[in-house]
Amino acid sequence: MAGTKAAPQSQLRLQWVYGYRGHQTHNNLCYTGKKDIVYFVAGVGVVFNVREHTQSFFVGHDDDIISLALHPDQKHVATGQIGKAPYICVWDSSTVQTVSILNGGHTHGVAALDFSSKNGSRLVSVGLDRYSTISIWDWRKGKILATTRGHSDRVFDIQFHHYKEDFVVSCGVKHIKFWNFCGNSLSNKKGVLGKVGKIQDHFCLAFAPDDITYSGTAIGDIYIWHGNELKQTIKKAHTAAVFSIHQYTQGFVTGSKDSSVCLWTTDFDLITKIDLSILPEGYKGLSIRSVYQRDAVILLGTQDSEIYELSTGDETKARVLMRGHAQGELWALAVHPNSKKPLFATGSDDKSIRVWSMADNALLSLIRVQDKVRSLAFNCDGVHLAAGMWNGSFTVFKTRDMSVVVEIKDRKEVLHEMKYSPDGHHLAVGSNDNYVDVYSVAEDYKKVGQCSGNSSFITHLDWSVDSNYLQTNSGAAEMLYFKMPSGKRITGQEEIDSITWATWTRVLGQETSGIWEKYTDTNDVNAVDVSFEHELMVTGDDFGLVKLFKFPSPKKGAKFKKYVGHSAHVTNVRFSSDRKFVLSIGGADQAIFQWRFSSEDAQLTARSTADYDGSAGPLLSCAAVDSDSQQSDSDSSDYEGLDSDLEAENQMDYRRAVYKEDAAVLKKNAWSNEGGAECKRTARCSLPSAGLSLKHVFGYRGYDCRNNLFYLQTSEIVYHVAGVAIVLNKTTGTQRFYTAHTDDILCLAVHPTKDYVATGQVGRLPPVHVWDAGTLKTLSILQGEHQRGVCALNFSRDGKRLVSVGLDDNHLINIWDWKKGEKLASTRGHKDKIFMVCWNSQDNLKLVTVGVRHIKFWTQAGGGFTSSRGVFGSVAKQDTMLCVVFGLQPDVCYTGTQGGSVYVWKETTLQKAVKAHEGPVFAICTVEMGFITCGKDGCIRLWDETFDKCIKVYTVEKHALRTDSCGVLTADRPAIRAAVLGHGCLLAGTKNGEVLEIHKDGGIQLLAQGHMAGELWGLATHPLKNMFATTSDDRTLRLWQLEPCRLLSIHALPKPSRAVSFSPDGCLVAVGYYDGSVSVLKAGDFSQIYSFHHRKENISDIRFSPGAGKYLAVGSHENHVDVYNMVTGRRVGTCKGSSSYITHVDWDVEGKLIHTNSGAKEELFFESPKCQRMQISRGVLEKMRWATFTCVLGDLVSGIWPPGTDVTDVNSACLSHGGGLLATGDDFGFVKVFEFPVTGKHAKFKKYQGHSAHVTKVRWSHDDRFLVSTGGNDTAVMVWQQQRASPVNGCHGDSDDSDTDSEEEGYDSDVAYEKSIDYTKKIYTENIREKDEAAVTIETDELEDEAHTYIKRVSRGQTEPEKVQKAAPPVTSSGRIQKVGEVEDLVLDHIFGYRGFDCRNNALYLNDGSHVVYHAAGAGVVLDLASGTQTFYLEHTDDIICLTANKHPKFKNVIATGQIGAKPAIRIWDAMSKTTLSILQGFHEKGVCAVSFSSTGKYLLSVGVGDGHDIVVWRWQDGSKVASALASEWRIFQAEFRPDSDTQFVTVGVKHVKFWTVVGGEIAAKRGVLAKVEEGGEMPAMQTMLSLAFSADGITYTGAMSGDIYVWKENVLLRLVRKAHAGPVFSMYTTLSDGLILTGGKERTFEGTVKLWDQEMKRCRPFALNSGTTEHVKVVKAVCRGKGKILMGTKAGELYEISEKTDSARLLVTGHAEGEIYGLRAHPSRPLFATGSDDGTVAIWDLSDKSLIRKMDIRGAARCVDYSPDGQLLAVGLKSGEFIIVSVSDELVWGRKRDRHSSVYDIRFSPDGQYLAVGSEEAAVDFYDLLQGSSLTRLAYCKGIASSAKRIDFSSDSKAIRVSTGAYKALVFEVPKGTPISDETCINKITWTSWSSTFGKEVAGISPGKTDSSCSYPSVNCVALSNHGNTLATGDDYGLVKLFKFPVMANNGFYKSYVGHCAHVTNVMFSYDDRYLISTGGDDSCVFVWKCLGVSIP
Repeated sequence: MAGTKAAPQSQLRLQWVYGYRGHQTHNNLCYTGKKDIVYFVAGVGVVFNVREHTQSFFVGHDDDIISLALHPDQKHVATGQIGKAPYICVWDSSTVQTVSILNGGHTHGVAALDFSSKNGSRLVSVGLDRYSTISIWDWRKGKILATTRGHSDRVFDIQFHHYKEDFVVSCGVKHIKFWNFCGNSLSNKKGVLGKVGKIQDHFCLAFAPDDITYSGTAIGDIYIWHGNELKQTIKKAHTAAVFSIHQYTQGFVTGSKDSSVCLWTTDFDLITKIDLSILPEGYKGLSIRSVYQRDAVILLGTQDSEIYELSTGDETKARVLMRGHAQGELWALAVHPNSKKPLFATGSDDKSIRVWSMADNALLSLIRVQDKVRSLAFNCDGVHLAAGMWNGSFTVFKTRDMSVVVEIKDRKEVLHEMKYSPDGHHLAVGSNDNYVDVYSVAEDYKKVGQCSGNSSFITHLDWSVDSNYLQTNSGAAEMLYFKMPSGKRITGQEEIDSITWATWTRVLGQETSGIWEKYTDTNDVNAVDVSFEHELMVTGDDFGLVKLFKFPSPKKGAKFKKYVGHSAHVTNVRFSSDRKFVLSIGGADQAIFQWRFSSEDAQLTARSTADYDGSAGPLLSCAAVDSDSQQSDSDSSDYEGLDSDLEAENQMDYRRAVYKEDAAVLKKNAWSNEGGAECKRTARCSLPSAGLSLKHVFGYRGYDCRNNLFYLQTSEIVYHVAGVAIVLNKTTGTQRFYTAHTDDILCLAVHPTKDYVATGQVGRLPPVHVWDAGTLKTLSILQGEHQRGVCALNFSRDGKRLVSVGLDDNHLINIWDWKKGEKLASTRGHKDKIFMVCWNSQDNLKLVTVGVRHIKFWTQAGGGFTSSRGVFGSVAKQDTMLCVVFGLQPDVCYTGTQGGSVYVWKETTLQKAVKAHEGPVFAICTVEMGFITCGKDGCIRLWDETFDKCIKVYTVEKHALRTDSCGVLTADRPAIRAAVLGHGCLLAGTKNGEVLEIHKDGGIQLLAQGHMAGELWGLATHPLKNMFATTSDDRTLRLWQLEPCRLLSIHALPKPSRAVSFSPDGCLVAVGYYDGSVSVLKAGDFSQIYSFHHRKENISDIRFSPGAGKYLAVGSHENHVDVYNMVTGRRVGTCKGSSSYITHVDWDVEGKLIHTNSGAKEELFFESPKCQRMQISRGVLEKMRWATFTCVLGDLVSGIWPPGTDVTDVNSACLSHGGGLLATGDDFGFVKVFEFPVTGKHAKFKKYQGHSAHVTKVRWSHDDRFLVSTGGNDTAVMVWQQQRASPVNGCHGDSDDSDTDSEEEGYDSDVAYEKSIDYTKKIYTENIREKDEAAVTIETDELEDEAHTYIKRVSRGQTEPEKVQKAAPPVTSSGRIQKVGEVEDLVLDHIFGYRGFDCRNNALYLNDGSHVVYHAAGAGVVLDLASGTQTFYLEHTDDIICLTANKHPKFKNVIATGQIGAKPAIRIWDAMSKTTLSILQGFHEKGVCAVSFSSTGKYLLSVGVGDGHDIVVWRWQDGSKVASALASEWRIFQAEFRPDSDTQFVTVGVKHVKFWTVVGGEIAAKRGVLAKVEEGGEMPAMQTMLSLAFSADGITYTGAMSGDIYVWKENVLLRLVRKAHAGPVFSMYTTLSDGLILTGGKERTFEGTVKLWDQEMKRCRPFALNSGTTEHVKVVKAVCRGKGKILMGTKAGELYEISEKTDSARLLVTGHAEGEIYGLRAHPSRPLFATGSDDGTVAIWDLSDKSLIRKMDIRGAARCVDYSPDGQLLAVGLKSGEFIIVSVSDELVWGRKRDRHSSVYDIRFSPDGQYLAVGSEEAAVDFYDLLQGSSLTRLAYCKGIASSAKRIDFSSDSKAIRVSTGAYKALVFEVPKGTPISDETCINKITWTSWSSTFGKEVAGISPGKTDSSCSYPSVNCVALSNHGNTLATGDDYGLVKLFKFPVMANNGFYKSYVGHCAHVTNVMFSYDDRYLISTGGDDSCVFVWKCLGVSIP
């Protein structure tokens, strides 16, 4: 059978789409500026030109589009789709080209979209996920600006408010929300219905000026909102759901499920109502889902997929613009057989059959049937149309008028397939009953045959040309053949082969094998149709694709062309009778696509007439995706496979078993496993005094990289090997190094200015570094997007952008704004490896990628890409491409192939192919007049600018090597992987690891070289000279020189080698091979002296004995050490006993003892040469002298092992010849230096990075001046120079002991407390201010009526007594009784308190010292120092724990505050106006403990208190995150930007100081490096650091727990200021004006807690506080300096101002210290109140001037207080169970008593002053008679209380008390007997003096969510009734103070709430005259004073 796997040349072009998506969506069609109609169906956006009756299509989606929005410019359209990873496309309706792709904001789908109304720069979207996630986008950049959970139920619509900037409204199931977009945060207010409306679904939105919003509801009402409050309802605007509202210039138009359209004025007054169901074009049940009005025309979209156009001038007619099938699967498709009648029919689950005209793209007829239609067939002349139904019946219609001919039902299951015979005599009907029934047309469709034998449902059937045979496919993948009309099955292959088929629609069989990919299900392809004349077949599959294949296609995995648009399974496809069109229908999308078919002949004609630019005019399909290779599982038939080098590169696995970052994790785990603090107290060896600096690196990575070698502007050369980027000065031969990478660098790109370099590496989340080649400083780190590695980089032409390609399975492509570190766009690149990426030289939005068997042309579209594959045509075959470059002509690029050709492309079309090299072309670069190519053939060729002529060829051969080269060539004609022209020379990099410079005369200078691919293990330094030798898996032995660094010679080895050693005199070299053999060579000419082969496995170590070198010890992986006599050349012994492979071998100085290590952690000793095993004691071992010491096991080196590692992690060690330093190399790529001996555990060290993975060997040079290290996989040889200790010489390395330092740093209780704070316990379990709940719908009038009824309830003849005694009404000056008003509102007037106990630097001067800003509880407080008044910022939802002020003049009075919380927010606000400027949220967890503005004020730094203590740098004005990092596993106390920088900041914390630099989108850190700062002194230990200050020239000061101040130069300790304070230095402040530094700390006395220092911190001035109120001012937590004055905040919650001139201090703010405040009582007759706190004090406060009168130390936590009726005594109940009575006037204790041992919860004086009632946790209320004196004898107590006595209220006659218990019961007792009163009648007659109970029917409504009036919700902690008895205040666990009208009888009572407290409000109390309400906080330790509004004041 003839057939090919090649793709056809024919094409399809989408011409028309029938249908419109009307179901499950709304507001989805509109007019563009050109008056075209935009809508969507399936996965296609349609632009319909009604005037010309044409459509254009946007096909950028891959699933159903369900939402649409039109930009204000009426040109751009946004569409959102469904899917696992749905995305939004913004596209141009004129060109239908993608403008932007928005990825990553949603899951499941995008339910609604809207552009911002002002300029359309933003887009809001809402998702279909369970939380209805809302995202706001900068759509042009593809960047999310803010995201939040929208609602717990479905959101139907979301829009920007048209008249309010940054406001968004969303609505949906039983909710509407009003959102404010600020910073990166969206905060909402729920719609408040009040009494106007009811909870219901809202479907659509519109807007008007003056903050008006309209919403359409499910019952047909339109709600009118002002702000978030419902003000009015338009009842029955429609009689059913209002699905759509559109605002136009003259008003509004609405559409509804009731079939009507209403027109409204701009004030929403009805103009007219049009019922479409009564129009001729309408029908009953028509449901309008979308309306859009422009001028006098209304556009309507319906539920059943119709689009109408309605003129407001003639409301009696509607024009139908589009019809389609309604909701339900669409399977049935049949084409009219007459080619002159281009008709087709469709049938659907919507129970309709429709006949369409392909010529007019119109619906001709429609008939409704009784069941779902699943198959259709025209007879041979088109007169009859048969329809197969879901129920097993079929009906035959006359096509002309759709009248019924016959109805037959012979089957019970669906009829999925039917066809008439070509002669028209029979109809074959296939059913899901597994049979095909045959009917005779002439006999009125009598059944004449039945085909049986299929074991599953019939899927496809075809007739033969002669109508004598039928072929079928079934669901069981069967192919059966039958004789017609009898239905007899035929099986003879010869007979079957002789049949000619009239149609071919079956999907199975040899002829259609090519449509199936490997491993696919046989149900994946639903439909096939064949055009025999064109030898083509079209398919439709479950993936929504329409494909074209050649026919027949007998080989699986044939090539094809695919076409997109359908969103789900394509159920049927058919060619039209004239073969001009292809029709496809979608199952779930109900769409019909009409494709214009262009045959191969037509394509050839078009190609012959096309211009050079390759345009094929209209024949190219906008819905086509060239899939010639990607979608096939098998290679092209003519593809030769990959070149061997490329295959090796393609198969390389860059994943690591262990990464460098794993070392920190292992260490952390080990510390915890080994005993935590106990382990840390173990003594550790001290840090070595000497260090290393990298001098030279041998190597260049050429074996798997390309284009990684460049000239810089300075003529230096940049390249890379291992984890080091090298800048080589070719004149001096010196190297400079960029060593910030942590793993292998794989790619390198140079900025167009040739000053900056970008490098990408291997890693789990590999970063890209951009760095300055001159300074070697990191400019940007781009991380977080790629996996495994970054294989390609390229800068854009303007240098502003960088593109990177990853090594993940999809080879992700990212575009970066590298300076900002922002990802601009990303996309999946290709499933096969990408070798190179290149920007278009003329367009910064276009780029090209090349790789294994592909080339792709990309265009950035916002946050995504659009792509096109290269079109090869007949110019050349498809090949793997390795390199790409753009020339001078626009859109012309050149690619090098593995076949040795250069392909020339114009746009996406291949123009020509030029043979350039023998073998792969690895690199192409442009030069001034042409191009340079290089390849595997070892040649470099220069070409002219058109690639027509090769101008010159350079060949790399040994004879051309110049004498001044610093090395020797490995081989002639090595593969050249990189080439570039510059400075008059060619620079080339070879696969063999060489860097060459080729001069014009062909001379070659070798600039650098290293080993080739393969592990590098063999290393030995010369015993007498500065030389060393290496051996590798590349089968070479190389001899190197250390001064100057160069390769001396190369010797080819017969096999891989992993061990080498010099003899003691340096004359011999021993080489151990991988196969177990050994060679002994002369060091001069490498001639062989001996050869041994006693082992079969790898020789791992080899060592000559000292002295004369008589013996050679050889360790192998066979667990033995063989000893050879170098005189006789024979083996003289074997050391046995190791149970695993030998890792290291050493000799003692006398050559008599061999020391070995093995892989089983064994340290063994053998006598030489007898090889007898010896046991050596530790004492003897410590005294022994070794010729070499390279072993890694034993007591002498036990400290080299990092925590959590095993014996194989440290590969090599080497003791210096001087014996003081031990160097190691490990699996993490680190070279470390220890002080020897390294005893104990986890010794301190200095570590150095550069190697990318495991360091295999380290060896000291003979004079210890150099250390040489080798890398395993990185093939690099690094030479390190030893340097003696100095704090400024750069040899310190990265010391790894700062956070695991074992020295005990002392103890301070305050610091220990801060370390241990767990903010998770303080966060709201459920933050009610952020909770997602329905709007409050209580009707306030009903509540008022109920309350009024309760108060006025009377019985005949008797007035019911007052429930609560009321205060006497006020009297005017004239003696008139004034009417008592209600407390209608509260205004926060004053806060007593300042948070100092766990914060620092949180009190600052503003406005040149006229104001002070600080925080308390959840409030930001601004104190006016002149007036003493406070103003408040109250937008936080939990405790504020940090504060900073912006010091830049441009941002005057801008404050940032951070809070605790599950998702804590940072709020930036104006201190004067209290306006929120930005909200930053979504990154930190648990809380934000530090914030700091940068020098320009544009950036904000924040630090979290989560587990990783993450740090974030924000661009706070737009809410975008600039960079982030995990800072420390321990608590960070302070973080500040340097005063002169936007990029540099410092963090301090628990044994932690780090110096950070923002580099692009990442933050690079340097740890503080300790150094000896005092002559002869010890090296200081790393302390816990608490505070920060700065000076010029990179100086930083950190305050330590010990009281010392550490002075740092850059990140190195410069000196210490000893005992700056006696205790911890909690606070430091840098004065920018004069540079003086202020410190605050902990002192033993009251003097010196604040000190002012000079700029160098060498002299200071202490301040003594002379206020007289400073008894407890010993711990200062905040300091700030203004003009001549100092602000100081204390741990005890006080703020002082100190005069620098007089040292005098005045108290500005005071409050309680840390501790819950439960005790609160107002004075009975004066504006005073008292509070009692857990801080052990009771305070009396004056409400008139907001001052503290006195504070009394009661030496115990106070839990309750009460004034006596005359105000002379104050009773205090303590947590210990004791209570005391104090005389208020003289503070003397009048009495003290303790009869209980648990906390006193409440204490009350009786109204007559005789009794004192004390309620305790012990379920008791005790009575004391005060008239009996201060002895306080208990009279009695209340019995029968089942739980603690929480609250007490006395009756007005002092004869009864009501006790509120912890069991939520209110009990009444007699006073003083304590006898219970249970008679309700008696209880109802009691009048109480107060009401403090949180439960009871009178207060049932204060409890949210409760229906049982007998109990209260536990969140309400306290209540207080106003003295006038009409207002109730409550305090709850959510920090809310609420006002209710009393009584509150109904559940969920109406209230007003007030915020400020952070957590539980413990108590509330009205002042004696109701002018104030006082509230106290638990965790916030604050007292709030609220001014009451509305109350009458006498």
